[in-house]
Amino acid sequence: MDFGEARRLVDSILREVRRVYVGKPELVKLAVATLLAGGHLLIEGFPGTGKTLLAKTLAKVIGGEFRRVQGHPDILPTDILGFHIYRLDGGREFIRGPVFTNVLMFDELNRAPTRTQAALLEVMQEYRATVDGVTYPIPRPFMVVATQVTPRVAVGAYQVMETLADRFYARAPSYYNPPEDEVEIIRRASAIYDPPVDSVTRPAEVLELTTSLDRLVYLSDAVAQYIVNLVTYLRNHEAVLYGPSHRASIHLATLSRVYALMDGRDYVVPDDVKAVAVPVVAHKLRVREEYEAEGTTAESLVEEALKKVPVPK
Repeated sequence: MDFGEARRLVDSILREVRRVYVGKPELVKLAVATLLAGGHLLIEGFPGTGKTLLAKTLAKVIGGEFRRVQGHPDILPTDILGFHIYRLDGGREFIRGPVFTNVLMFDELNRAPTRTQAALLEVMQEYRATVDGVTYPIPRPFMVVATQVTPRVAVGAYQVMETLADRFYARAPSYYNPPEDEVEIIRRASAIYDPPVDSVTRPAEVLELTTSLDRLVYLSDAVAQYIVNLVTYLRNHEAVLYGPSHRASIHLATLSRVYALMDGRDYVVPDDVKAVAVPVVAHKLRVREEYEAEGTTAESLVEEALKKVPVPK
């Protein structure tokens, strides 16, 4: 795949998703970018704000398979990974769980207990699932679109494990659309459960683009150093209990490449990094309690880093 083919593919996916999904252009852009980067997206917001529709639309646009899991306190690892059925003759059959798909919607992830959350770690990082000591490959491309109920208003919710949150390339809010958008949402209400989306590509083409990003879009040493300087600033901040991991730096670089591609450039500029910094980094650090009590948030710290860390020219 060359740069021109990649650009046309990105444009066609964005155009088709926006044809169906009303409003929230930044969320749509981030979701498509995360898909093309080979990553996973955590969406936070109130029920009924289009999160499932977005995940379902992404799957249909790429001609992929969509599966959905509902988080609740009784869900087990086998409910998402699958299990073996043992026969009397000594043989066994593997019943595949919902993770064996292209786009997995995990609704209300923070209602699932930690042992079930932990079952996603290997799947999201290594694209494989291990059940009873046997490892099975996950289809690619593979993207988890997880939602979490806003912790302040959630009833009976757990915290998303730090190690699991770290594997999400980005976190984004999905709140209410403005009134002018809601009128259009009402008009399209009949299509919510089966969005009228055309498949504009195939999963194999999406995977080819993902694996070609490093070759297609150039990331200079100066921009790479800028990414490192941003995360280092946050790691050393007095208000931070623990800072972004090395995975955060990788996610910043990869998503910046996709944003550059979306803008028609075959090279990354600092503005690409700035555009994805908050959604990529904020959920990967923890603010000290005494600073949280004073109103400091992870997002405000990332914004501070963007203002204070020198930008390469």
